[in-house]
Amino acid sequence: MSKKLGLNIGGRHFDVDVDDKFALFLEHQMRKDFNMDGGNDMKLLLQAYVRKNHELFIQEQMMKDLLKKIEN
Repeated sequence: MSKKLGLNIGGRHFDVDVDDKFALFLEHQMRKDFNMDGGNDMKLLLQAYVRKNHELFIQEQMMKDLLKKIEN
């Protein structure tokens, strides 16, 4: 099953269909990053994108460090 999540950015409405298992997580994250009632501009979208990629970078670094510890 899938769930549709919507977001307004730059005066336009966008919907995405995501798996039900992922939908709750994504909706929670979107509420942290965006105003779900509207008023999101492109700058806010870019900031959220950079912030999430930074989180992924940190996680990857932590995984690499953990693998080094396991290998030794």
